[in-house]
Amino acid sequence: MVEQAQYLSVGALTKYLKAKFDNDPHLGKVYLTGEISNLGNRRSRHLYFSIKDPKEKAVIRAAMFSYASRLKFEPEEGMKVQAIGRVQVYEPAGSYSIILEQMTPAGVGDLFMALQQLKEKLSKEGLFSQPKKALKPLPKKIAVITSPTGAVVEDVAKTVERRLPQAQVVLLPAVVQGDGAVPSLLKQLDRVDDMGFDAVIIGRGGGSIEDLWAFNDESLVRRVAAMNTPVIASVGHETDNTLVDLVADQRAATPTAAAELATPVSNQNLVDRVMELSSRLTLAGQQLVANKKQALNYVVERPIMKQPDRLYATYQQEVDSLEKRLYQAFSRRVDNRRYEEKALVERLVAQKTQLLRPYKEKVSLAAAKLDLVSPLKILSSGYTFVKGPDGEIVKSKKDLKKDDEVRLTFADGDLSAKILGEQND
Repeated sequence: MVEQAQYLSVGALTKYLKAKFDNDPHLGKVYLTGEISNLGNRRSRHLYFSIKDPKEKAVIRAAMFSYASRLKFEPEEGMKVQAIGRVQVYEPAGSYSIILEQMTPAGVGDLFMALQQLKEKLSKEGLFSQPKKALKPLPKKIAVITSPTGAVVEDVAKTVERRLPQAQVVLLPAVVQGDGAVPSLLKQLDRVDDMGFDAVIIGRGGGSIEDLWAFNDESLVRRVAAMNTPVIASVGHETDNTLVDLVADQRAATPTAAAELATPVSNQNLVDRVMELSSRLTLAGQQLVANKKQALNYVVERPIMKQPDRLYATYQQEVDSLEKRLYQAFSRRVDNRRYEEKALVERLVAQKTQLLRPYKEKVSLAAAKLDLVSPLKILSSGYTFVKGPDGEIVKSKKDLKKDDEVRLTFADGDLSAKILGEQND
């Protein structure tokens, strides 16, 4: 008898495969290497992409949840990585992927890669090339942000005491290594601008890249760049270079060098400079007095200084002559103006009479003509005119009828009348 085959559902097969993956010790923790491909949106909290093997032409989907807290570098398309995770079957799609717990760039330390990526990003923004703030020649207060137990603050204090003892050195203690370093350093930097320091030295002793990592933090680098107070960075030894060193206004290889940068002018420099200026001022004063004395003697010995009235006698005569000439010129000018005004008035009167004569004759002639046709002149000869009920002058008897009231206008006034009828002579 032939045994009848048993068919599985897709769900049953998928569950079987998932159980095999979950229980296989070789798939519970997988060490994988390959290239990043199909990198998803990095603005999300979770990272989704693929890891491919170009030689074998194989690819597997990958995911890393809350990746920002797990990675110290920025993943990029095509980057070769080494990843650790577990294989997982996704039942609804019948697909499998690797859920990553760790990932580092293959062949390069993750801290070094993160540093290079951040350095390139900030460089493109121009953070390292922005103008540097100048240090005051004679600072009054210098802040030192470092560990209170290290040798940095002691070296700075001794150097400042030797070079410029009137300057005050103030320690702002901070954690300079580990998880609490960045918040501690940021807190003290915030205090510096508010407390009116002339300069601030921030730093620590040497160490590994992990020990100095706080000084590569992006938030700390940006805060140093935004400081109003000039910043001198002294992080690690001369060969150590952090991003804070690059963005600071000055970089010192040692705390002593940092203190010397913060006090560009020492007390001995001041004394030497004062002595030099005093000597130059004395010589210049003596030379000036000698020159002025010589010039004064020359002036005093001149004849004009012994007989000062000779200085202005000639000018006095000239002033008198000019005054007389000015009076005469002014009198002539006034007389000429009066004559010109009188002549002008006479010409205007003559021109007025000449211009008005023809118009007067025309007005007289027009008045005579107007008088001949004047209604008043006609009325005074015994004539009258009649206005009908509508107030219009009656030109024909046809315009009136019996009982119409009319107004008769005479030379000496008006009378009212009434039409009784037509008069037949």
